[in-house]
Amino acid sequence: MEWKLFADLAEIAGDRVVAVDTDPGETVGDALGDLLEAHPGLRDRVLDDGEVADHINVLRNGSNVHHDDGMETRLEAGDELALFPPVSGG
Repeated sequence: MEWKLFADLAEIAGDRVVAVDTDPGETVGDALGDLLEAHPGLRDRVLDDGEVADHINVLRNGSNVHHDDGMETRLEAGDELALFPPVSGG
């Protein structure tokens, strides 16, 4: 699986696209755990008390996983995962 990272998350990880060793049938939470293990610098930016911070959007195929089964959402082959921090601009 691959994560697409945006804004400062990509800067912290050193790339906008990061591959993780997560297989279909595992969960979004498993994939996030693999990402944070590979890039521990993201942990403080993404997690709050061990849970995904309220201001971080976790997307699977363009939809927020909050609308599915949250971090327990099962992955399928070809899924696209993304992390969006809050972004502002003008």
